[in-house]
Amino acid sequence: MKIGICNEIFNGWELKDIFEFIKRIGYEGLEIAPFTLADDISLVSETKIEEIKKLSDKTNIKIIGTHWLLVKPDGLSISSKDKEIRERTSQYLCKLVEFTSKIGGEIMVFGSPKQRKINEGQTYNEVKEYLKELLIPVLEKCSEKKIYFCIEPLAKTETNFINRAEEAIEIIEEIKHPNLKLHLDVKAMSDEGKPIPEIIKKSGKYLKHFHVNDKNLLGPGFGEIDYKPIIDKLKEIGYSGWLSVEVFDFSPGPKVIAEKSLQYLKNFL
Repeated sequence: MKIGICNEIFNGWELKDIFEFIKRIGYEGLEIAPFTLADDISLVSETKIEEIKKLSDKTNIKIIGTHWLLVKPDGLSISSKDKEIRERTSQYLCKLVEFTSKIGGEIMVFGSPKQRKINEGQTYNEVKEYLKELLIPVLEKCSEKKIYFCIEPLAKTETNFINRAEEAIEIIEEIKHPNLKLHLDVKAMSDEGKPIPEIIKKSGKYLKHFHVNDKNLLGPGFGEIDYKPIIDKLKEIGYSGWLSVEVFDFSPGPKVIAEKSLQYLKNFL
């Protein structure tokens, strides 16, 4: 397993400083939230893309991929009853596949809780069918660009669509596309009411990416979640992908978050 970190933790930092800092303290990868670069991925210049690739090469920090895919631009939704909005969202995801490929990533994490919620008057199955239809061109593009699109179950406090790993797996099984995989997040799994190692064991066949954090919204090692059984179970199922640090409470500051999370995870690797 390799350890990476998400770039939105370093809000206000220059890209060069992020790459150099995480390299210096021992990270191997960086995960990019597109909204931190521009409100619309079409506005990210080829010059900026080249800068990301050059910094990745220079520091030997792998670009893991992208997450927080639909935060910007406004008006995107996979669950809207308006077909035009859903089509525009699908087109934007295709653009993100292109962007992820250009910067050297291979993972896209589909969380975006607000843009996938079941709206009043809708059913779960209705939104599930919208998602399946919307993903057809996205997964074709993923196949072309060798990108894995990973569905992320999220806590009920964040969204009302796909709250459990088994719900994501059901969709993956129904679509049956080799580039559609599962992403798991420790904070989100802590909301399922089951032991996290049990969820990991049942998800092993589908698991492609993994976010590490705590249910208190801070990083691994900042709260009460014990990572030893989590890492042990990941080893047991043969997971060899990324452990990517993603937090939602930035109050300790990026340096403290990055350093303490990394030191804690290394105890188990």
